[in-house]
Amino acid sequence: MTSNHPFASLTPDLIMDAVESLGYWSDGRFIALNSYENRVYQVGIEEQSPIIAKFYRPERWTDAQILEDHQFSWQLAEQELPVVPPIRNNEGQTLFHFQGFRFALYERRGGYAPELSNMDHLYTLGQLLGRIHAVGATEKFQSRPSLNLQNFGQQSFDLISQQHIPDSLKQAYTTLGADVLQLMQTKLTAYGPVHEIRVHGDCHTGNILWRDDHAHFVDMDDTRMAPAIQDIWMLLSGSREEQRSQLQELLEGYEEFNDFDMRELQLIEIYRTLRIMQHVAWVAKRWDDPAFPIAFAGFNSERFWSEHILTLREQFAALQEPALSLYP
Repeated sequence: MTSNHPFASLTPDLIMDAVESLGYWSDGRFIALNSYENRVYQVGIEEQSPIIAKFYRPERWTDAQILEDHQFSWQLAEQELPVVPPIRNNEGQTLFHFQGFRFALYERRGGYAPELSNMDHLYTLGQLLGRIHAVGATEKFQSRPSLNLQNFGQQSFDLISQQHIPDSLKQAYTTLGADVLQLMQTKLTAYGPVHEIRVHGDCHTGNILWRDDHAHFVDMDDTRMAPAIQDIWMLLSGSREEQRSQLQELLEGYEEFNDFDMRELQLIEIYRTLRIMQHVAWVAKRWDDPAFPIAFAGFNSERFWSEHILTLREQFAALQEPALSLYP
């Protein structure tokens, strides 16, 4: 079956021609890497190390928004932080166009995910996040959006409730979703203004490469304005006591380089809930991309949506519990 999705025309020849248009001569080898939002490939280069070519999803970000990602990455790299910024050409450009696609090139970095049960890893990650956020707080994005209740919560809820939830579960979802949104709004109103800085935005272990006792942060594609806690809560897992121990280690490292506002611990379950809601909306919005029905085969099933509703119920309960703290 022929696909009309824009990525369908991203053939191996086009990929290698795009890379070669920048003066890199491909040896004909390429590997598709694990990425759904964009298309990312390792491309072999004659007599050199392979490079990574990232082709951006059409119509997701504007050029200005992509360039803010690139500029932030380079600001961090210039402060000797372990991020992987896009390669610059001789004119200092990082974003390129080829046959209707926008793309960027990156050095290849290897590694494995950090071990969140390893307190030394957490301490090091806390130090690095403290430094990243110190740079992130020096200026604001002008084009990139904030991560907030409206765009991750309300818009996600509207999309799912209007177009995707099965009729048999619609009332359960819409009633629960409205209650969850209202509770988050109430808690945010009581909290007051949220201090937003430039953050990684998608700081899970899949975007951190650990090798030889060093970590590298990759894939700044979701960088946004958000509170510092957005990059911290995603490194917490397990029971409440386990999360407390992890948080203590992260913040001990973090505060060596940056002050952390402990009030932001009240935001953890809010931002966790927003991510859960946004994730299913993201899959729904990308359903015309042939990669998504393959990767999320059960998405349209009643079982999937029943489990999603159960997850939201658990989050509704978590939102009503006392915030995680450093001490019992």
